[in-house]
Amino acid sequence: MSKRIDLINELEWRGLLKDCTDKEGLSKHLADPDKSPRKIYAGFDPTADSLTIGNLVPIMLLAHVKRAGHVPVVVMGGGTGLIGDPSGKSAERMMMTEEIVQGNVDAQKPIYDAILNKMDGADYIPLNNNDWLSKISYIEALRDIGKHFSVNMMMQKESVKERLNNREQGISYTEFSYMILQAYDFAHLYEHEGVTVQLGGSDQYGNIVAGSDLIRRKLAAQAGADAHISGTEFDTEALKIAKDIGTDSIKTSFGLTAPLVSKADGGKFGKTETGAVWLTANRTSPYAYYQFWLNATDQDAEGWIKVFTFLDQDAIESLIARHQDNPGKRELQRTLAQEATKILHGQQAMENAEAAGKALFSGDIGLLDEQTMLEVFASVPTTEYAKVDLAGGVDMVEMLKSTKLASSNREAREFLSEGSVSINGEKIGKDTQLTESHLLYGSFIAIRRGKKKWHMTKWS
Repeated sequence: MSKRIDLINELEWRGLLKDCTDKEGLSKHLADPDKSPRKIYAGFDPTADSLTIGNLVPIMLLAHVKRAGHVPVVVMGGGTGLIGDPSGKSAERMMMTEEIVQGNVDAQKPIYDAILNKMDGADYIPLNNNDWLSKISYIEALRDIGKHFSVNMMMQKESVKERLNNREQGISYTEFSYMILQAYDFAHLYEHEGVTVQLGGSDQYGNIVAGSDLIRRKLAAQAGADAHISGTEFDTEALKIAKDIGTDSIKTSFGLTAPLVSKADGGKFGKTETGAVWLTANRTSPYAYYQFWLNATDQDAEGWIKVFTFLDQDAIESLIARHQDNPGKRELQRTLAQEATKILHGQQAMENAEAAGKALFSGDIGLLDEQTMLEVFASVPTTEYAKVDLAGGVDMVEMLKSTKLASSNREAREFLSEGSVSINGEKIGKDTQLTESHLLYGSFIAIRRGKKKWHMTKWS
């Protein structure tokens, strides 16, 4: 097993620690040799059949939990997903059916498997909050949960205030109640699973604090004391109840958040010209994923390599120093792309993505397997033609115009005469015609003009 790390120190130097309900208390809680390992959870919203790169931070937090010798718990929101978190939303979410939500939960699970099962230590624990939320009656929710929440406090939540102040948007009672359900998740996990810490992005801090507060209030109610009273008699009874459920103090529920990742230029992290970057290969290929990290700016890469890789502090500081001495080599971005892609998609997929990038740059795409080739050219302009036309040969002047790689016959002939046109990576002359012998995998011909202008043709 790898050397155990100090979780709080690890998160701090990586820039992954923003808010904590009690940092000193949490450090002692994690270091207690008699009670370790601790169970620590993060929740995920199944609004789609994949997660975006923005969701990667809490998964990396859980990975560090495992590296520190504790047990990560993934709570998939099969129950809360039926409601929807209003945080960051300017209008009411569209309601999804139970079948769609469950399908999204099932589709997301391989992401957690891919990242959290690669490290030494106990397996992570996957849970679905629909398993307990669906069993609560409305009366129970009001009596046992709702009574512990102040409406005044709930209305101070930023997402609620924003919607209330905008009359056109408003907020339904359903979404308004979301934080109660998330808080109850923490209380349920504390009581039934021995989970004592919740992680999340900084936008979830209010919900996390509400969960920790609910735990204390429920313990107080069980002890027969008012939640706001502290004293010897209350503490003694509450401590007895806490010990009965496997914890050692009424104050052993903690919350911790990481900053929301941003780009140095103010752009939204995880957005590209072709859309969001997803964490499953069917949505964003390993090649496209690799390229996202490879294209990071120097400033972004210096921060992201701490957040999205497991390289240690010495290795990262040395890498940044070498990059600053020779930024043109782009060693920092290349290492970030290698490590991040390997964590999510594995070593082989990373090597394939790297090889594909080199092939695209050199033009030698004939070495790529069909799937990798299609991934590489997924964002390249593509046009379709009838394969039968290749039988008599297709004139390259007309083809360059058809694919908009040239704007006129004269320009097309100039490109061909200059030797700036290649087919599948091989340069051609002005008399070359396309034939079936040029087909890759029986259906594709890639045409390049200059060093970067590609067009894929599909023949069927």
